[in-house]
Amino acid sequence: MEWLGHAKTTFTHSPTTLNLKKKDGSSTDLLAICQESTPPCRLNPFLFNGHVQTMLTSVKVDGPPIFYKRKIFDAEDPAYEGTFAVDFVVKKYTESDDELPIRTTYFKDEEFEDIASLDTRPMLVVLHGLSGGSYEIYLKHVIEPLVDAEGDRQWEACVINSRGCAKHKITSSVLYNARATWDTRQTVKWLRKKFPNRPLFGIGFSLGANILTTYLGEEGSHCMLKAAVVCSNPWNLDAGSLALQRTWLGREIYSKTMAANMKRLIELHHDQISQNPKLDWEKIRNVKYLHEFDREIQGPTWGYPTEGAYYRDASSTDSLFAVKIPLFAINAEDDPIAVNEALPYQEMKQSPYTVLCTTSLGGHLSWFEIGGHRWHARPCVNFLNKMAFEVEIEAPASMTNGEGTAKPGHEMFVAMRRKWHR
Repeated sequence: MEWLGHAKTTFTHSPTTLNLKKKDGSSTDLLAICQESTPPCRLNPFLFNGHVQTMLTSVKVDGPPIFYKRKIFDAEDPAYEGTFAVDFVVKKYTESDDELPIRTTYFKDEEFEDIASLDTRPMLVVLHGLSGGSYEIYLKHVIEPLVDAEGDRQWEACVINSRGCAKHKITSSVLYNARATWDTRQTVKWLRKKFPNRPLFGIGFSLGANILTTYLGEEGSHCMLKAAVVCSNPWNLDAGSLALQRTWLGREIYSKTMAANMKRLIELHHDQISQNPKLDWEKIRNVKYLHEFDREIQGPTWGYPTEGAYYRDASSTDSLFAVKIPLFAINAEDDPIAVNEALPYQEMKQSPYTVLCTTSLGGHLSWFEIGGHRWHARPCVNFLNKMAFEVEIEAPASMTNGEGTAKPGHEMFVAMRRKWHR
């Protein structure tokens, strides 16, 4: 029946997943929550494989009308100096800012201070994909039903824009990479302090999913997020890169397009990034494919000797072993970018905190249904609502100390994951 758009869903998990208690007193577990959250996957039958699904994402439409106000943060960690932008979902307004993405303007300092800080609404922290931003349709399809919910089931949300993305001006020679957890860590710590009563949740898409999973592993049992979802995570970047290079479509369409997007991004910030003496701009401008971009930009910037070393270090697969909060992962088996061979099937079977749902159709951040809605939003929204309103989750230790950094028990793990950053 797949040719009619009826995709098969499969769940990969440990023999016994995390036991959870519902607020009505009954018992459940993480697998049951994930399965209950996942409706049948019925996609547009005319988009009959992952390539067609994925290529439709190049057709830019507006999507749900989400309004944002932006706050600029100064990086606290001197190793990653510069600023980054976080866009907060707000109520509809009439003013506009032509220098920012659609429906986005800046917070005024006094305006932001007036935001209620003692409410108990759940808050979603969102990480977008490669060279994207808060305007991306795939994330707005998840945000809209959460923030537009009525009564006590209404959410707050914010999107952490990777440096230089979403028309944020880079203020140092530091861009970002596939394991750039530092801005996420600072944002979550700030949110915990600013909104002490809000339960925090996370969701990441594509590269943002890889970053979020790595962050969860680094934080371990002290993570300030209560639960998280990751969609189209590439997981094993080395395997994914080799798969892209193996086929004409992978090399000449996907890899070349992603490289072009990243080249445009760094050209927008040339004055700042060119201050990095390790970069050779003649080589950079001759780049055609994504792995070449990573070789010429990410390698020299972060001290990796090869793009393979960068991919192996930045991959989030091994982070699963250190994740200690409920994590729901969603991938399509026909994804031409986050390829099936790179998915962590065996690793998922080793952790009670994680469940992987794979669909036989869907492409990369696509899952188009008839009418243009994205199917992935349905299990994401259902899971987040269940975890926020139906399940009792003990507050992590970090909520009482306000630190939100890796504790001694994770020092070895973090040191291993950051070995190339010395």
